[in-house]
Amino acid sequence: MVKVEDAKLPDVQKALQQAGIKVRSIIEVFKEEIKKEETQ
Repeated sequence: MVKVEDAKLPDVQKALQQAGIKVRSIIEVFKEEIKKEETQ
């Protein structure tokens, strides 16, 4: 599983391959929004 904030599956696969990581397949990419807390 890969958790990303702002990326699509092809972008993740391309970035991994450019880093020298051989990718056979990606089954799931989970998009997760980071909640920013305001400090007062």
